[in-house]
Amino acid sequence: MINLYIDKLVNKKIAVIANNTSVLRSNNSSIHLIDTLLKRGIKIDKIFSPEHGFLGDKDDGEKIENGYYKSIKVLSLYGKNRKINDNDIKDIDVVIFDIQDVGVRFYTYLSTLHYAMESVSRTNKKIIILDRPNPNSFYIDGPVLDIKNKSFIGLHPVPIVYGMTIGEYGKMVNGEGWLESDLKADLEVVKIKNYNHKSKYEPSIRPSPNLPNLQSIYLYPSLAFLEKTEVSVGRGTKIQFQVYGHPDFEKDFYFTPQSNFGSQNPKLKGIKSSGEDLRNYKTINRIELKWLIKSYNQFEDKNKFFRNDFDKLAGSSNLKKQIIEGISESEIRDSWQQGLEKFKKIRKKYLLY
Repeated sequence: MINLYIDKLVNKKIAVIANNTSVLRSNNSSIHLIDTLLKRGIKIDKIFSPEHGFLGDKDDGEKIENGYYKSIKVLSLYGKNRKINDNDIKDIDVVIFDIQDVGVRFYTYLSTLHYAMESVSRTNKKIIILDRPNPNSFYIDGPVLDIKNKSFIGLHPVPIVYGMTIGEYGKMVNGEGWLESDLKADLEVVKIKNYNHKSKYEPSIRPSPNLPNLQSIYLYPSLAFLEKTEVSVGRGTKIQFQVYGHPDFEKDFYFTPQSNFGSQNPKLKGIKSSGEDLRNYKTINRIELKWLIKSYNQFEDKNKFFRNDFDKLAGSSNLKKQIIEGISESEIRDSWQQGLEKFKKIRKKYLLY
């Protein structure tokens, strides 16, 4: 892949937005993008890192300080700032974005990309996205975000699972005028070879600390609803996003969250919780609501079940109301269909594969 864009970087001042997933594989070996570029004689002036940090080892939501990698300054986009300061790229010619995504709207790397595109637009720089396969690229589902629920965990009117690579997504953000003041970024996408949206893809490196394997990535769009409730999804265990539970529940499966890699202070830390083990659950091409509905129905004090920012994660103010009112899963799913059909027409314009 590097030969497709290396000539565009020669004698240019380069900034790279990257993390631990930004590796290039060749045969049975892998090397980080930064090291690859340095070996090819490309000078990198600075690095920007997203949530979880450049090494991908920080907790979700943990504020991250600036640092260095091989004497190159690493500026955190999940600390004091979540946006690139225009002054930080005033002397840069090209920004490279290379991060593994999982194809879910509330995964914050999308917001990092959005703000990077705005910054290069304001400063008349170029941004190159090194496209990567999306492990959840084979379906589209969920409520489309209502802009009144816009936040860092969802900036765009797209469904929870949108079925696009990060490169296609960037083209959509640009083409639909979703950047501030209708800005347009000078954007180039380096395409993936031999890829289509039905291709099964398992990242060789966990894309974030609490998505340890493909099963967790497949279950993430469904179980993440429970993140904004009092129910645990296994943070603080080794089976994150493959289980869910709470002390109120009466099930045969138990787990006790403790401090561990990627979750120093997990929900229900040290408390034995009962729930369901979904490690062998056969996922299908849709978001499942049954675990959210079951959890709500089993929870003793229903007034305390939902956390305040549930609507931001759902992207809709309707879902919480529908769960409380006892609306069936099929009826809730039906309420998404008009928004999904509208989005699919938008999506189609930007597909590369």
